[in-house]
This record gives sequence, C-alpha cells and structure tokens, in this order.
Amino acid sequence: MELQRLYSYTRRALDDYGMIQPGDTIAVGISGGKDSLALLYSLAGLRRFYPNSFHLTAITVDLGYDSFDTDNIAALCQTLDVPYHVITTQIRDIVWKEHAQENPCSLCAKLRKGALNDAAKALGCNKIAYGHHREDMLETMLLSLLFEGRFHTFSPVTHLDRTGLTVIRPLMYVSASEVIGFQHKYQLPVQHNPCPADGYTKRQYVKDLLSEINRDNPGVKDRMFTAILNGLILDKER
Repeated sequence: MELQRLYSYTRRALDDYGMIQPGDTIAVGISGGKDSLALLYSLAGLRRFYPNSFHLTAITVDLGYDSFDTDNIAALCQTLDVPYHVITTQIRDIVWKEHAQENPCSLCAKLRKGALNDAAKALGCNKIAYGHHREDMLETMLLSLLFEGRFHTFSPVTHLDRTGLTVIRPLMYVSASEVIGFQHKYQLPVQHNPCPADGYTKRQYVKDLLSEINRDNPGVKDRMFTAILNGLILDKER
C-alpha cells in the first residue's frame, strides 16, 4: 500500500467521525507492531495538510521484556519529527509472577492502558490514537459475541470520563493485509511481540476463525464490516 492511500483511509476516518479538533495534542500508542507504526507514519504526514492543526507525541509502554528494543522506533520518530517517550514498567513481572493466571491478557491490557493514559496526561495530551484496523474491529465483535453474549466492538471515538482523555482509531478503514503491505514497502521497524502468550489467545483463535470463514465465503469480512458501520450510524442518529 502506498503512503497516499494510507493518508486517504486515515483522513476519511478523521473526517467521518470528527476525530481531531484544532489544537489537539495526540499521543500515538506505539506497541512496536506494524499497526501502530503505520498509524504514526500516517498522522505524522497528515500534520502538514490536515485542516485542523494538531500536535503529536509517541509513547511506548515498556512492559519489562529484555528482548524489546526501542532504538529503531526512536530513529523512525526522529525521522518523522515526532517526540518519543518510553515508559518503563514492571507489567511483565506483575502479570506473570505476582498474578500468574491462565489468561493474563485482560490484566496486561488494563495495566498497559493505565500506564499509557497516565503518561499521555503527564505530557499534556488530550487524545490517544490506537492503531486498531478493520480486522481488529471484526475480531473484537466476534470475541464479544462468542464469549460475552453481546454485539460490541471498538468505537471510532471513545471518551474516557475518568481521565478526560479521548481515544481515536484512525486506521479503522484499513485492512490488515494493507498494513502488512505498507510495512514491507516502507520497511517499518517492527518489533517482535515478546509475550509468551502471543499466538495462544482467544483473539488469535477468533483471528484464525475469521480468516477461515472469509476463505470459505469470500466477502464475508466486507459484509461484517458494513454491518458494524451501519450500527455506528444508528448509534450516531439516536
């Protein structure tokens, strides 16, 4: 995927859901994965011509895995002229040693989001941008349906009352395959996920299930995403 196409997808999401207002200071949560790095690339470029001026900063929450290296991410941020901050935590030890459990993902996500929110507030940000793409929204919908008994997925814009921050998801129209293409074309410095649970979670199960359903019934992903968008439209009209 070309950068201009990524800009187009991102701007469509920003415009459709009013994600950015003039003067916003946005923290981009950088996990080291391809999605968050593609988001950083896109927002950094859009600063030059988006009608609502905004400021960016990039934040990585270091979970405490020794193998996680942020040097290449820092170099990319310098190239893109985006300030970069690494927040050191002991989340790995808390999740795997102090509170070892069969499914650690929920606790890890809660601690990680809390650390990111605190850092964003301390740095004067009023919004946080996550790199969730189209398939992330579909997988979350299936997870909620299968394991919680409800229809639910990420909202494009979510206001966090407790912190006063607003979460935005500018990559919502981008497919996972397009992000992969962008990663290879622009040689994003992707870091391997060091978590020992990676690839063995309920989300991975749903990811594989969704791929199988779409393989057997081509176009299913598109129709499911259209259903999500129609639901979002209904929510906006209420």
